[in-house]
Amino acid sequence: MARALGEVIAALPASERARIEARAQQLIAEEMSLQELRKAMGKTQTAIARRLKVGQHAVSRIETRGDMHVSTLRGFIKAMGGKLELVAHFPDRPPVRLETIGTTPARRKGSRRAAAA
Repeated sequence: MARALGEVIAALPASERARIEARAQQLIAEEMSLQELRKAMGKTQTAIARRLKVGQHAVSRIETRGDMHVSTLRGFIKAMGGKLELVAHFPDRPPVRLETIGTTPARRKGSRRAAAA
């Protein structure tokens, strides 16, 4: 006779149950909407709006967008206390972290633009 998953998990040692729960939480956290992430961080739209110096309605609109500028997303994440990192994954090579996407590029010493400024 088949047993329910809850029964199987309950029969495991406490350390194994804790490991399973931790992994489940990790998998759940890997994919969230901005609204879910904000709520998980214990932040309100009003609190985020104050940090971004916009109205609460603007935060609501950001949370429901399907497409936005990376700089907007970076600012939203920063307002929650986080840091956005963009990583490109390719076959046959290690992941590449994209450093300056959505940020103001620093001017390099000796560049033509820096010299013209």
